[in-house]
Amino acid sequence: MAASTTLWDWRGGDLVIVDHCEVGETALEAADSFLVSDGRALALALHRERFAETAIERGFSDRSALDEFWQAGLDAIPRDGRWFPRFELVTSRDAPLLRFRLRTAPDLTESVVVATAADDPRRVPHLKGPDLAALSRLRQEAQRAGAQEAVILDDGRVSDGATTALLWWRGDTLFTPPLVLPRVDSVAARTVRGVAAALRVPVDEEAVAPAELEGATLWAVNALHGIRAVTSWVDGPALAQDPARTAAWRARLTALARPF
Repeated sequence: MAASTTLWDWRGGDLVIVDHCEVGETALEAADSFLVSDGRALALALHRERFAETAIERGFSDRSALDEFWQAGLDAIPRDGRWFPRFELVTSRDAPLLRFRLRTAPDLTESVVVATAADDPRRVPHLKGPDLAALSRLRQEAQRAGAQEAVILDDGRVSDGATTALLWWRGDTLFTPPLVLPRVDSVAARTVRGVAAALRVPVDEEAVAPAELEGATLWAVNALHGIRAVTSWVDGPALAQDPARTAAWRARLTALARPF
């Protein structure tokens, strides 16, 4: 299927299709995306709550409108094929506007190469939406360095990816960057940690510089690709690979997807 996007605005309690040419300049205040495969998605309730909390923090106080908008967007998603919809709150002409993008999903990958970001351009690091344009630029810089993803550091310590959350294994313990670091609360990472808890796998936090991940098995996780093995870090540490564990945990996440 060729990549395509259909755009709707929420007007008067309904989704109204908008011609892309009619869309003026806007500021993105909140955004949430997830993979839909043949009418099934993972952790939809968490995505819905994160979007609502972000929108409310950014000044949209009508929770009932947010709930109606979310449901209307879900109803607009076909129940066959793979999709990557995005729910948005934007500011248009100084007024808030709810917007829904129905996008065909891009090709999915199971591995990724990363590079260290030169800086941290985030203004509101704990929210998903306002910094997406800046994070996209980080990712483009990583691509020019031969990677597909940028790793953001906080005072020299691994914090987050431009479009992913980072988790790593040392032996049989799963590690995450310190949860107090300012970053988006990744639904994918929360789900992986939940699977670990169900399996009684130890989970711990660790503040590490990139060099301290030498020999660890590093995962980049997000709502589109799920778990991806980081196979290489440009000018960074040499990483271990555990294909069997990665495949098993990818399968566990896939099994958690539910129809909606």
